[in-house]
Amino acid sequence: MKSKKVLLIGLRSDCVDYEKWPELNREKLNAAFEEVVDELTKEGYAAIWCLTDQGATASEQVQEALKKERPDIVLVGAGLRTDPDLLHLFEKVINAIHEHAPSARITFNQFPYDSVEAVKRWS
Repeated sequence: MKSKKVLLIGLRSDCVDYEKWPELNREKLNAAFEEVVDELTKEGYAAIWCLTDQGATASEQVQEALKKERPDIVLVGAGLRTDPDLLHLFEKVINAIHEHAPSARITFNQFPYDSVEAVKRWS
């Protein structure tokens, strides 16, 4: 059986406003990114992060990753999704998923630490 491809979309750790996420810092977030991929791999998924900035290139990065990876499941991280200042970018990401991976399941996490559970919900 072919493993399901998972594209995890989030902000690069150097682009996060940690005042909005006081329980995190750059080191914890980078460790969580690695841990999520490791856990998903152990569960039999083929997982890859698409980590973006908050600027003009973020939408293009997501589009390229969707075209290249052709994921079965796309997780959009909470840092991108729940920050009101990033609403326009979140809309761009959702529209890119709709356009470039229309059959992919979309899921959301609340923190990096519950990403595996979020992916499993739609497997």
